[in-house]
Amino acid sequence: MDVRTAIEARRSIKRFTETVVDRGQIETLLETAVQAPNHRMTQPWRFYVLGPEARRRYGAVVGGRKARKVEDADAAKQVAAKVEAEHVTLPAVIAVAIRIAEDPEVCEEDCAATWMGVQNLLLAAASMGLGTHLKTGAVMQDPAARAAVGVKEDERIVALINLGEPAEMPAVKPRMSARELTVWRE
Repeated sequence: MDVRTAIEARRSIKRFTETVVDRGQIETLLETAVQAPNHRMTQPWRFYVLGPEARRRYGAVVGGRKARKVEDADAAKQVAAKVEAEHVTLPAVIAVAIRIAEDPEVCEEDCAATWMGVQNLLLAAASMGLGTHLKTGAVMQDPAARAAVGVKEDERIVALINLGEPAEMPAVKPRMSARELTVWRE
């Protein structure tokens, strides 16, 4: 699959089959991530591949956060248990972290490089017939989430990538044309 086809084929997959994503496939994806452009060659990205127990711990954190938004105590427990169980059954999860640079300029460059690495990984997964669902948000900074992933003190989680064989492919979402978003200057 060429790059443009992978870009057009990539979707956020919500449901996966039970097919295992093997270590070799994950290692291939991680190798594509580290090929991203990286100013100063700081190589700030860090990857944490979560096994079943780590996925359970992380799912418990996410479930607990979602449960706090539910007023009924019994319903909240059900939400927490459901989210935890969903995380355990995911074929693979990769947490992407960034080593935090002290220099603000380097930190910004490193963040951009890490996101380019994430995009490389997502596109490589699409080219391999695998689906991904990129997860971001405030939960990444939750101390319990950080502990579940095992990131170091000088790192911050920027994304989690759920990975597996898609159970279904969502339809293409409409996007604005680049023409509508581009200004040509002379």
